[in-house]
Amino acid sequence: MEQNERRFAVLIDADNVSPKYIKYILDEVSDIGIATYKRIYGDWTDNEKKSWKNVLLDWSVNPIQQYNYTTGKNATDSAMIIDAMDILYSGNVDGFCLVSSDSDFTKLAQRLREAGMFVMGIGEKKTPKPFRSACDTFKLLEIISSEDGAETPVAAKGRNGNTAVAKAEVAAIDEIQKTITGIDEIQKAITKLLIENNSQNQPIILARVGNFLTKRFSDFDVRNYGYSKLSTFLESLNNNDFQVVKLHGGYFVQEKSASISKSEIEREITRIIHDNNGVVDNLSIIHDELRKSHPSFDVKQYGFSRISSFIRSFGTFKIKDNVVQLK
Repeated sequence: MEQNERRFAVLIDADNVSPKYIKYILDEVSDIGIATYKRIYGDWTDNEKKSWKNVLLDWSVNPIQQYNYTTGKNATDSAMIIDAMDILYSGNVDGFCLVSSDSDFTKLAQRLREAGMFVMGIGEKKTPKPFRSACDTFKLLEIISSEDGAETPVAAKGRNGNTAVAKAEVAAIDEIQKTITGIDEIQKAITKLLIENNSQNQPIILARVGNFLTKRFSDFDVRNYGYSKLSTFLESLNNNDFQVVKLHGGYFVQEKSASISKSEIEREITRIIHDNNGVVDNLSIIHDELRKSHPSFDVKQYGFSRISSFIRSFGTFKIKDNVVQLK
């Protein structure tokens, strides 16, 4: 183990996870650190758990026996929570990987983070949002267990023959995307990052954008959207606000340059005001007219977040109660 490698306690709820996922769970942890605790909780006297035996031996996962004392009460959850707190106070780990699709672990994730622990959550697509949001990062079992390493989204597959399989994959991805952060929200967050932290329109290194997205959205993972590289995912968005560029052998994200000069926009606004007898009753009219003439027009390309601030910046127009006139 490297000296600075983060140590993780991997705690698995056997009542909510299939044995087929163990390899992928441990692979995810190995990407960010080393699993010094590998424990799985359940009632191992239950015949339904026999399929776990060989998997646990192969991956050196320690089964913790927990009887279900009362019907309807989940003793496994309680045992896992108590162990997590014991491990926390031992001071032997830097983070936790909580594997469950159960919202009962939401409070545990919150408490561990309050204590300065990094918390990775892993669960199925049915996992409630409160547990996902309580973790620093959350991974979907259906996604991390996929063996498809393609650079293109699932929607693009099936051209070489297997249409039925492709349709099934598309349906699965579509179902997952209903439960994760939407692409529109991701685009808005990146645009806001570029505007607020980059007044000189300098390119931002791709890794910084990736770190920003994982901190902002605990469930962000490009694999959720059918990609394996952040650069390919961002290039596919094809939006008007930013673009991926390659500079000095690395990838960067940069605001797209405005396709229309400000002087041209100023002339357009002046014309719109004249066409409306010197008074435009609503800012939205100017915005809509500009979009008709220039479909790619967006005030964000000029460093503004609102059309009102953009129009005021010319110094030739006055705005009062959304009414626009020449000065």
